[in-house]
Amino acid sequence: MTDAVVVGSGPNGLAAALTLAAAGLGVTVLEASDTIGGGTRSGELTLPGLVHDHCSALHPLAVDTPFSRSFDLGGAGLTWRWAPVEYAHPLDGGRGAAVRRSVEDTAAGLGEDARAWRRVFGPLTERFDAITEDFLRPMLHVPRHPLALGRFGAYSMLPASLLARRWSTPEGRALFAGITAHAFRPFDTPASSAIGLALGVAAHRYGWPAAEGGSAAIARAMAELLAGYGAKIETGVTVRSLAEVGNADVVMLDVAPAAAADIVGDRMPARIARALRRFRHGPAAFKVEFAVEGGVPWTHADSRLAGTVHVGGSFEEIADAEREVRRGRMPENPFVLVGQQYLADPSRSAGDVHPLYAYAHVPAGWAGDATEAIERQIERFAPGFRDRILARHVTSPAAMEAYNPNYVAGDIVTGANDALQLVFRPRVALDPYTVGVDGVYLCSAATPPGAGAHGMCGYNAARSALARLAR
Repeated sequence: MTDAVVVGSGPNGLAAALTLAAAGLGVTVLEASDTIGGGTRSGELTLPGLVHDHCSALHPLAVDTPFSRSFDLGGAGLTWRWAPVEYAHPLDGGRGAAVRRSVEDTAAGLGEDARAWRRVFGPLTERFDAITEDFLRPMLHVPRHPLALGRFGAYSMLPASLLARRWSTPEGRALFAGITAHAFRPFDTPASSAIGLALGVAAHRYGWPAAEGGSAAIARAMAELLAGYGAKIETGVTVRSLAEVGNADVVMLDVAPAAAADIVGDRMPARIARALRRFRHGPAAFKVEFAVEGGVPWTHADSRLAGTVHVGGSFEEIADAEREVRRGRMPENPFVLVGQQYLADPSRSAGDVHPLYAYAHVPAGWAGDATEAIERQIERFAPGFRDRILARHVTSPAAMEAYNPNYVAGDIVTGANDALQLVFRPRVALDPYTVGVDGVYLCSAATPPGAGAHGMCGYNAARSALARLAR
């Protein structure tokens, strides 16, 4: 039997392991932590009975992919749940905007910007299944749906500050700012629209669901399917070199690019090692989990129904904050992403006490404390929030990297989303999963299509390995 070793048990490592095991390989997964899951771990971080997601929380691109269609994760216990509103953006004075699954329902709440929202998101939503067939793969390929991808690509390559001119109202522009900020990039840079556009269209096509019981349910479902194939998972095993994985025919590395270069060592061609070590990481996340009695008292009504709330004020305010972060300066009023997963999945709460997920964008490796800034931003749009806090759990950028070494300096998206790395990640190559050593592949979120609990990086890398084995 052909043997494979997968180093790392994040969603991409587990997806790679499943893909190889289903093809008949004997698979062993080695995980340095005591628990599997990487960014899809969950637990009681504040008070007993409250389930918090450690990192990955809402999963718009994980619902319908080539990987999810290949394996019955639902049969293995994974259940998706949706909040009444996908995401919302509060503004001062109780104003704001919200996105629902329906493009029409969303547009109806945007007044003068209704037509512009329909024109951008309507056609893309109708064609999104075809578009994802192409953008969930490496960029260097012959497109299967060139016309649909062309329209999406034309918008994606624009600076967000330019595409935002489609909307004239503060509500419409803010709604676009919130999804754009997920890229951790200044809004005036080329292709800064890409991540936000993909997430916005995904909200209309698939929604932004939470996994019932916490994001750890994703890893548990994959582990159950792996057990059915006879695969093994070993925790508490740190791999520092290829010599430690034995004589495996295939080695999949669910690690950051520089870590892959360290593990492979002198066997890796020098030019590839240099490219992986030059891979650029982005800004960091400073995360605070709250136990909140009665939920967050948002003055904007739809924010009380949203699984995700983007907090930061107007388009211009968020653009300024993202620019400061990129320059290595901590903004006074950072962009804050708030997750209210309990609205989709009430099993995470204990009575009327709810787990609240929040992180601020901060400079890479920032050593300060953003707790006060996060609370101040939420309080601005939800007066009385502080009075409802019963407990907190703080994760700094350094603690985030300690939790998952792939999050270098607190970079939870495993790589800067600049224009070059959006197209060529982790390096310029026809097959970005190869590392120049026969049988060794990189499968982390540093590879296409990038961050998320969709497992597609691991799935694509494993298919590359299987194709080479077949040859």
